[in-house]
Amino acid sequence: MTESFRLENDSMGTIEVPNDALWGAQTQRSLINFAIGKNKIPIKLIYALVRIKSAAAITNWHLGVLSKEKKDFIINACNEISEGHHDEQFPLSVWQTGSGTHTNMNVNEVISNIASKKNSYPIGSHQPLHPNDHVNCSQSTNDVFPAAIQIATVQEIIFNLLPELGQLIKAFDNKVLEWGNIVKTGRTHLQDAVPLTLGQEVSAWRDQLLAAQNRINESLNELYLLPLGGTAIGTGLNAPSGFSEKIASEIATSTKLAFQPAPNKFAIMASHDGLVHTMSELKMLAVSLLKIFNDIRLLSCGPRTGIGELLLPENEPGSSIMPGKINPTQCEAMTMVCTQIIALDSAVTMAGSAGHLQMNAYKPLIGFNLLESIELLTNACKSSRISMVKNMKANIDQITNNVQQSLMLVTSLTPTIGYEKASKIAHYAHKKNITLREAAQTLGYISEEMFDEIVNPDLMTNIDQ
Repeated sequence: MTESFRLENDSMGTIEVPNDALWGAQTQRSLINFAIGKNKIPIKLIYALVRIKSAAAITNWHLGVLSKEKKDFIINACNEISEGHHDEQFPLSVWQTGSGTHTNMNVNEVISNIASKKNSYPIGSHQPLHPNDHVNCSQSTNDVFPAAIQIATVQEIIFNLLPELGQLIKAFDNKVLEWGNIVKTGRTHLQDAVPLTLGQEVSAWRDQLLAAQNRINESLNELYLLPLGGTAIGTGLNAPSGFSEKIASEIATSTKLAFQPAPNKFAIMASHDGLVHTMSELKMLAVSLLKIFNDIRLLSCGPRTGIGELLLPENEPGSSIMPGKINPTQCEAMTMVCTQIIALDSAVTMAGSAGHLQMNAYKPLIGFNLLESIELLTNACKSSRISMVKNMKANIDQITNNVQQSLMLVTSLTPTIGYEKASKIAHYAHKKNITLREAAQTLGYISEEMFDEIVNPDLMTNIDQ
């Protein structure tokens, strides 16, 4: 079937737009000129832009630069978009103009055409709302687009990532309590070290994630400062007095979050250091998770010829050729996610440093990578918690055997007989394949009674402190 088109006009002239599309000429030009890859502007970023459009309409009405009728048309259209009724009308690639102008105009055009349909005007007529004069009133892409990234990032972190991360932290905390008295071998350099409890080992993972959670939360303080009202470069040209304060207040009210006007809009519009900072803290969470889940993978390796101290849930077959093989797949998925986020952070870092003068022209990349990272981390934390962490078990027999075989229990003898004699006991026991107790008696460095009193793995963990 042949697709039908309508003719639309913009400042560049006339262009064909599909009849069933609610976007207009500028969106269509972007579709033609930037058919690059499959990455689309995230819908959560669109919803943030729409929130700004609605708040701007209310603010412009209060300040006397927009009629109540037009304000209501904009708000009604924004509500429809926010409810997900028009998601397909936002098709633009991430790889477009670095300011995000095409996406800002995509939103403006769709709002305009929703109002046209509701009021029986032809789509593309710009009646009763003009995309620029009314929907974009008192705004520029240069202040709206970064503000939308900030709003979307804060919302996704506060309402999705941090709660899910908190659930994972709680799952590890439950294991800390459950495994608090299980004494096991510690390891440094991947070699046997002095003992600790399994609960102590997991407490390190829990507190790593707590620290990451706190760092992410603190990084959001910069993102609450919105550049709205700065318009093209920060001077506030074409925005009425009081616009910045009023629109920030509207957004704070609608989101129930502490957004406020940035005191220096030049700084936030010329660079996006706050967004880079938050991305770096997402990267730090990925670094922590990568370490933790590699630890779990090591401790569960086996089941018969590895460390084998943790037993992971058996969720699916692990091999197409080796019957009965089960792999640590949740660990693998998590570590791949973390590796991807570390790479995305590198791109955001480079993008943040590459702005020129009064504007950074890497905005879509920054927004896409941030929201992609938040979604990946949220989903990976949930998947690993439900499918692995909650139901992983301690392999008591293997843990006990490993402790009994460890030569590093000799460390507790050092204060009594000295480092050199303790070292000779360890080397002799290893060479003769005998126990530390037997080696100590053979070498005659300490009595049996004193050895049994001092070499006590439970006491070595400071379990009661």
